[in-house]
Amino acid sequence: MVSACSFGVLLNHPSSPLNQSVESDFARRVIGGIAMGLTALLLIHSPMGKRSGAHMNPAVTLTYWRLGKIQSWDAFWYVVFQFAGGVLGVAIAREMIGDPLSHSAVTYVTTEPGTGGLWAALLAEFVISAILMITVLTVSNHRGLSRFTPYFAATLVALFITFESPVSGMSMNPARSAGSAANAMRGAALWIYFAAPLAGMMAASLLYQSRAGLQRVFCAKLHHHNNERCIFRCRFGEIA
Repeated sequence: MVSACSFGVLLNHPSSPLNQSVESDFARRVIGGIAMGLTALLLIHSPMGKRSGAHMNPAVTLTYWRLGKIQSWDAFWYVVFQFAGGVLGVAIAREMIGDPLSHSAVTYVTTEPGTGGLWAALLAEFVISAILMITVLTVSNHRGLSRFTPYFAATLVALFITFESPVSGMSMNPARSAGSAANAMRGAALWIYFAAPLAGMMAASLLYQSRAGLQRVFCAKLHHHNNERCIFRCRFGEIA
């Protein structure tokens, strides 16, 4: 969230040199997409990300919980601290950045429906969330591709910010949207960013399960190629 707020100000605040030098909205979205894709990649590969599985997203956690890979209490506390991290991250960014974060061109990087309206945003969030989850499940449970799961996920984040964000703001993450909304005191459309990502990822997990079977979900970690202990109901050793 600190990264999202920082790049949100750099790219969108009228007084920012980067905003002034890059006039194209599309070009700024490309830069923002690359920045957030790299942020996701760094977090997944960080020591904390390797240990926790780097979910950072209640919809991801609850989908893996439905698939039987996470114990209920672990899932509960993951979700609690994902929301806490989202809110706290924006609050930290507010203290670091100050007034520019609340400017109308930035508005605490809130995710809000675009010109297509509520239903277009709802559908878009459902679709991109489903694409992300079906990709993560397919790649992370493939013997040859599993080590590249972080790169697939980060690439999708960058592409979605570039091409989809004008429709819904590109969230895929209830905790991310809640963090911005809580600090901005704006939550009229927040239900979209709670309902659509969870529904999209659950639908994707059902599709994967119907095609590959529940036995082909080996672990809930996004990046398992490390030496950190795994707290999940893990069968990753069987993937070979």
